Amino acid sequence: MNSDQSNDVDKSSLSDKSISLSRIGEFVTAALRYWEPRRIFYNLVLIVVVLVHFILSLPSSKSLIAWDNILQVFVLAIFANVCYCAAYLVDIFVQLSSFRDDWLRWRWLLLTIGTTFAAVLAHFFSSEMLAHICE
Repeated sequence: MNSDQSNDVDKSSLSDKSISLSRIGEFVTAALRYWEPRRIFYNLVLIVVVLVHFILSLPSSKSLIAWDNILQVFVLAIFANVCYCAAYLVDIFVQLSSFRDDWLRWRWLLLTIGTTFAAVLAHFFSSEMLAHICE
């Protein structure tokens, strides 16, 4: 292979990479449009889990209403939303693959599994916080 052919190959592979990079923006936009409206559902599920634990532990759970405990719940809520962002990594990665069409039909499953997992974690954290006051 001479140097002219080598340059042609390099230019075509750069062109292919540029096309792929420009499509990433489309995939990110598609992911944002899918996941962000569903973040509300995710957060509502977690709020319901925590509130159910709080209500079932009344009246003793009222003693948990203190500044430090509110800050602790706030930090956990932020952490839960950071974990929610892990869906973007999976979503964009699979959209870049040849499984994109199937993925767009089945990504609700990731939402269901992720929300269920987060609800279980919220259950355990809530149980642990409330266990200290019920001793």
